[in-house]
Formats: sequence, C-alpha cells, structure tokens
Amino acid sequence: MELQKKKANTGVLLINLGTPDSPSTGDVMSYLYQFLNDPRVIDIPWLVRAIIFNLIVIPFRAPFSAKAYKMLWTENGAPLLHYTKSISEKLQTSLGDDFHVEFAMRYKNPSLKVVLEKMRKQNFNKIIIVPLFPQYASASTGSAIQKAMEIISKWRVIPAVSVVSQYYDHKTFMDALVDQGEKHNHKEYDHVLFSFHGVPVRHVNKVYDTGLCSDHDCEHEVTEDNKYCYKATCYYTARTMAKRLGIPEEKYTVVFQSRLGRDPWLEPFADKFIEERGKQGDKKLLVFSPAFTADCLETIIEIGDEYQELFEEYGGEKIQLVESLNDHPLWVKALEEIVLERAGNKKVAVAEIM
Repeated sequence: MELQKKKANTGVLLINLGTPDSPSTGDVMSYLYQFLNDPRVIDIPWLVRAIIFNLIVIPFRAPFSAKAYKMLWTENGAPLLHYTKSISEKLQTSLGDDFHVEFAMRYKNPSLKVVLEKMRKQNFNKIIIVPLFPQYASASTGSAIQKAMEIISKWRVIPAVSVVSQYYDHKTFMDALVDQGEKHNHKEYDHVLFSFHGVPVRHVNKVYDTGLCSDHDCEHEVTEDNKYCYKATCYYTARTMAKRLGIPEEKYTVVFQSRLGRDPWLEPFADKFIEERGKQGDKKLLVFSPAFTADCLETIIEIGDEYQELFEEYGGEKIQLVESLNDHPLWVKALEEIVLERAGNKKVAVAEIM
C-alpha cells in the first residue's frame, strides 16, 4: 500500500514584477501595455493615460526595450523569471511538506490569475502572500497585493490570508545583502552608490494623510509616520548596509534610477550623479541595487551597460554592479523566516543600524 503524501495546509505565494514572454517587440509591447496601464504605476486619469501611453509611449518605446531585453536574455530566459522560479523551489525545500510554494508575476506570466486559481483548488487553510519588493511602494507592492486580493475576493470560499507588505528591516534579508556586498572591497572604489528604483514624488506624498514627504526626515530616520514611505525605507536600507560594510558616510550616496516622464521624481537621479562623478575625476564606482531581489533589466542592462557607457563618456572607467540576491542561500533563509513568522511558528529578528 502506497503512503499518501501529506497535504500542505498553508499556501505561500511569491509575487515578482514580471517580464515579457520573449524579447520580441510584440511581447515587449504586450508587457509594457499591462505595466503602464496599471493605475498604481501611472496614477493619472485613465483617458489621459490611454492616449499618452497606449498611442504614443508604448509603440515608441517597445522596439528600444526589445533590443535591451535581447541583450538581457539568456539560455534560461529572463533572469528575473529564472531566479524567481529558483527561489520558490529552494524555499519549498526549506519549508517542507506543511507548505506549498507558488510564484506569480504581477504582469505577464505566470499570471496571478492562473496561479491563484491553482491555489484555490488546493483548499488551503491559509495563504501567505509575499511580494518580492523589500521596501513598500504603491506601484510595486501595493499593486501586487491589490491584484491578488481582487482575485481572491471573488472566491466563494476565502481562507485566512496574510500579506507581507515589506521587509526592508529584516535581519536575515540584510545579512544576505551584506554577504553579497562583502564580495567586493569598497576601498578599491572612489565612491559607492545605493541605487533604488525611482518613483514620482507624488507617490511618496500620498503615504501621508497630512503634509508631504519633504516634511519628514526620511533621509535619516524611519518613524511611525513614515514607515511606509518608500524614500524612508530605501535610505534605511542603505544606511544599515553601509554601517555593516564599514562604508563611511561621506563615501556613499543614495540615488534613484529609471524615471519616466516630466513630473518630479525622487532625487538624486542615478544617471546625473554618475555623470557628475565622472566629471569630478572618479574612475571606479561600486553600485548596489537593494530594491531588486533578482537581477533584471534595471540592474544588468541599465546599471551594468548603460551607466557604464555614461560613466566612460565623462571620464570614468569602471562601474561594478553588485549582484542581486537572486537565489542566495541567506535570501532563501530570510523568506523562510518571514513565512514561518506569518504562519505563527517563530518570531523574526529585525535588523538595526549598529
């Protein structure tokens, strides 16, 4: 008589941003259409968004983005998809048979709709949703959670659902970032950059019921008022990493990349800062990207290739990109601890600036 495999009681859903199905212009355009029509990403009136982005921005941008994705693509496909799949498999092994781990993308495939339908049929007692974005932002974490909950809200039977909004201060997550950073000697570089994905200033302003982000000391502290401010948590991540890696305050700078449009975005801008460092005579820059848990277009191509060319244009020689966490063992451990804490199995330590 065969032993029946134990059924998992808890489902775990990892959500990443997404990637085109292929680097073809058509697939890239389809991906951009989903991404840039998300009202949390482009938070302007839908008619204006439809006219500007669907008729002008996306058709113009898709061929250029397709060229970048062709440079990014490997025999394993898109790195972001490859590493998200890998981390989910490793997390499944770590958690064991009491948990069932799935992963989905906010945009394109595997889609949240398909993966959540698969999870619905498993009839779990509880589902733990973990967006793979360490610092909360409405356009990333907020969008992923909203979409997942919209789908789950239509189920006839809704199990207990636990959502992880952010984990920028999680100790083991920070251990993983530091371990990656220790592979490089920062003393060999003229300056260190902590480059985070940019967001419009209005996005962080909307975190506050009254006042603006600029009314808070987000560059230096996280408080009850600004704990969900993307800017505040990005600066916290950089300060903690710098402290643990022994990088002096005067030797590193927080910058923001990948802006779109003419509205005010978080500054300083990564490309402008790199240009200035080149003009000042810097030859070697070390760049961390702690908002990205898996290497992707924004790290490998934007920082590794485009910023390298920009730096050389203004007299620099080398931009060294620090590899993202990808499927690092400590990253797997961090996710395991986060899930177990949400499942009620253990309490997780918080990283503090020493």
